[in-house]
Amino acid sequence: MSELFVRTLREDPADAEVPSHRWLVRAGYIRRAAPGIYSWLPLGLKVLRKVEAIVRDEMAAIGAQEVSFPALLPREPYEATGRWTEYGAGLFRLKDRKGGDYLLGPTHEEMFTLLVKDLYSSYKDLPLSLYQIQTKYRDEARPRAGILRGREFIMKDSYSFDVDDAGLDASYAAHRAAYIRIFDRLGFPYVIVKAMSGAMGGSASEEFLAVAANGEDTYVRSPGGYTANVEAVEVPAPEPIPFDDAPAAHVEETPGTPTIETLVAVANSAHPRPDRAWVAGDTLKNVLFRITRQDGSTEALAVGLPGDREVDEKRLEAQLGEGVAFEPFGDDDFAAHPELVKGYIGPGALGLESASKVRYLVDPRVVSGTRWVTGADQPGRHVFDLVCGRDFQPDGVIQAADVRPGDPAPDGSGPLELARGIEMGHIFQLGRKYAEALGLKVLDQNGKLVTVTMGSYGVGVSRAVAAVAEATCDDRGLSWPREISPYDVLVLVAGKAPEMLSTATELASFLSAAGLDVLLDDRKASPGVKFADAEILGVPTAVVVGRGLADGTLELRDRASNSSEEIAVDDAVETVLARVRG
Repeated sequence: MSELFVRTLREDPADAEVPSHRWLVRAGYIRRAAPGIYSWLPLGLKVLRKVEAIVRDEMAAIGAQEVSFPALLPREPYEATGRWTEYGAGLFRLKDRKGGDYLLGPTHEEMFTLLVKDLYSSYKDLPLSLYQIQTKYRDEARPRAGILRGREFIMKDSYSFDVDDAGLDASYAAHRAAYIRIFDRLGFPYVIVKAMSGAMGGSASEEFLAVAANGEDTYVRSPGGYTANVEAVEVPAPEPIPFDDAPAAHVEETPGTPTIETLVAVANSAHPRPDRAWVAGDTLKNVLFRITRQDGSTEALAVGLPGDREVDEKRLEAQLGEGVAFEPFGDDDFAAHPELVKGYIGPGALGLESASKVRYLVDPRVVSGTRWVTGADQPGRHVFDLVCGRDFQPDGVIQAADVRPGDPAPDGSGPLELARGIEMGHIFQLGRKYAEALGLKVLDQNGKLVTVTMGSYGVGVSRAVAAVAEATCDDRGLSWPREISPYDVLVLVAGKAPEMLSTATELASFLSAAGLDVLLDDRKASPGVKFADAEILGVPTAVVVGRGLADGTLELRDRASNSSEEIAVDDAVETVLARVRG
């Protein structure tokens, strides 16, 4: 350790937001180069390479073959699939000295597709699975949490190529099983959830999330086993309600009621119901956004939802698609739409057929026959008993309302519970989107030219290092699972006596000769400093050569349990080998 390129820090980095970021920097595994960009030091690189080795093992086990593409890529393939513009500001674009357009690869579907197109032309060549472990680049607006969300990161992305949908199903199942083995070996708790495909396109889509209380992804689960990323939860629409006997809509004075809370209060005091009190869920809230697309075009969008719900911006973003920006209506937007009365907007002023031309999409709960209290498009007035399907017709439906604990699971398996996680893997059935755009076809068994169907499967390799650290660290430092720890054993000299160093050096040599990766703390530092560093570094097993040497004993420490025991010097090699190898 006196020669190892490492410096442990006693203070947290100023920008550390999560434990993994704090401890990886303090333990000398990574070092910040710029916002969202990190250098890997020797200890961190050893862990990273072990994660990569696990991924390679499991990819090889399903017959996937490794390739490596450049990170610097030409514009043309991404132009052909539309992603040169769809990725928007998240794409690093640059020009060469001749003015040619290039990008730093955020993902490589296009390159894989073109490679297979260049070399394969027959169904006899398929199925095929290719993968790479490559640095990716995305211009994150808010890089955070160290290597959990950076602008440069390492991913394993693999792609399957099949002649038909049955083949894709088999490839998807094989990759899914491989991912389960990968994450089981990495040693942190995770869940598999239904997900949105996003910019990738495709149909079947699942995420592997590391369970983490401070994760930035929200997912839901039910007692019956339903799990989904909150963005992928599809609220089922209730059955339409007959409205033949519904009273006619009527406008009432509701002065000073620009919010749902004030509206409910005035409705109950001035316009009480005979059967029960008005509640927020009886009102129809209409929230307006300005949508901006990649070509610079803009559109006004109104989202109608029950008044007891809020628009979940992540769910809205997922519905609008990659690269589409949105922001709530501001004063300038209302000035451009004088027919919209702020605080009193109702369906009458909305819709593509209305004078405002504001596209009007509603929550699935707003079905034909439902009756609402909503804005009358006049200051201080609301309309009561406004019936969907009779008095107004939205332009469509959107899944953008927030999902709450206790909501029913879409599959009827019980009430939903919300939890947090970190996205570690994402698998998609891409289908023929990229193959069609780039002309990847093969001759089938009948000599007919058919479009190849594809799957895409990603693992955040550098993110896995942080996810494991996040799941296993404590208030003393890192605590690595044995399979990805930078070292198997730390041998620590806790004293100045020459025989302590010689015994520790000899023990380290024997353990190394037996096949273990050993770090010897031979520094001329105090025992307190060495013990603190041992806990920060997180090596699962430590052997302390200290005062007990005079009595023929050493101390064997277990980092995960923070426990220790005495072992005999003469049995130390066998004892440590048994502990490490289980």
